[in-house]
Order: sequence, then C-alpha cells, then structure tokens
Amino acid sequence: MTRRIVPDHAPSLIPDFSYDPPQGPLVILHEDAQIIVVDKPAGLLSVPGKLAGRSDCLITRLQAARWDALLVHRLDCDTSGVMIFARTKQAQGFLGQEFEQRRARKTYVARVWGEMAQDNGHVDLPLCSDWPRRPRQMVSFEHGRPAQTDWKVIGRSPNETRVRLHPLTGRSHQLRVHMLALGHPIIGDQIYATGPAGDAPRLMLHSETLTLHHPATGALVTFAAPVPF
Repeated sequence: MTRRIVPDHAPSLIPDFSYDPPQGPLVILHEDAQIIVVDKPAGLLSVPGKLAGRSDCLITRLQAARWDALLVHRLDCDTSGVMIFARTKQAQGFLGQEFEQRRARKTYVARVWGEMAQDNGHVDLPLCSDWPRRPRQMVSFEHGRPAQTDWKVIGRSPNETRVRLHPLTGRSHQLRVHMLALGHPIIGDQIYATGPAGDAPRLMLHSETLTLHHPATGALVTFAAPVPF
C-alpha cells in the first residue's frame, strides 16, 4: 500500500525553488588532520545543484578554504547544523562506513505545528520517492525502504511543539515526512507544510549533534551545533 502523506489540497508540483543562499563566514566547529566539522546554515546547498545558478554550496565554500575537504554525507538545503567532512580518502571511506553501517548517531531539533499529545514516540513508516511530485517522498508499504524515527517532546507553546528527533535510518526527507504523518509538519517546510504551518522564514529543522568514531583513533566523539531558533 502506498500513501501520499500530503494534504489533499497541496499542489501537485513544488513551487519554483528560488536559490538565494546566505552569505557569511564558515562556522567550523572542529578540525584536525582527518576531519572538518562545520555548522551548515539553512538555505545553503550541501553540494552543487544541477540547474544553473546553484553552484554555490557548502562543499565549494569549504574547499576554497580547506582544499582537501571531502564529502561524507549531506543535509537538505533548508536544514542547518552539524556536517562532517573528511580530509583524506581513508578517512572518507571510514566515515562513509559509519553512516552506512548505522554506527553514526544523529539528533535533530525541530519546531512542529500543533501541540503533540504524547511526550515521546516511535515512527516506523517506509519511504520512497513520489516520482510525479519530485522531490517529495511518500509512505509506501509496497515500494518504500524501511525508515524509523524516535522523537521526544522538549517544549510546548501555543500551536507548536519543540521536539528532539533521532533518526534510526537516513532516508531522504525522513524527518519531514514522518512528522507530517503524525499530523505535525515541521514549521516552515515549503514542500510538505501548508497554511500557517508553512509560514516561517526557514525550515525549523536543525542537526544538533553527530556522534561517531573518529577515523584516526577509533574513539567515539560527539560534535554539536547550537540550535538557532
């Protein structure tokens, strides 16, 4: 069974993406001979886009300052927070395995629309691409890949809830679709949220911490970026 977890009145096509990335200096959280950890701002692509005018991105900015930076993983353009880069091919391969084997652990903070009734929970809904509505993702028990998210409420205010999210898998738009499936879209989500929920200056989703093994020492390390909202 396939379920398009989008409001019935949502448009079939995503509005044109106007790319106007924020300017400002790189925020480097940590660097050593093997890795560089950066606090990515919201609105900046992780890697160059396919269309004209979208070459400015985090990896090109970082490589202008640190020529040896190598991509390990990505964050959505509108998501901010911790990203790690390798400085050697060996470190890149090691860190790639940390993510592929799910040894890397990530936490996110989000502001979602509406007041969640429960204090915590677990979402287990498989996801796949909604091809007619790319880049949307959708829940599909027939075609989807396994996707699980743990969540915990860390604050409530009128019409919104602040949650800490722990993705157990790393599917595209996983947190955004899982929160929408619970009836609480992430505030400022221009793809999945509609009405007042989408009315915000940015997507209220931030990669707060990343924990993994260091490629040089094997020690478990955690990097954190302060939540900007």
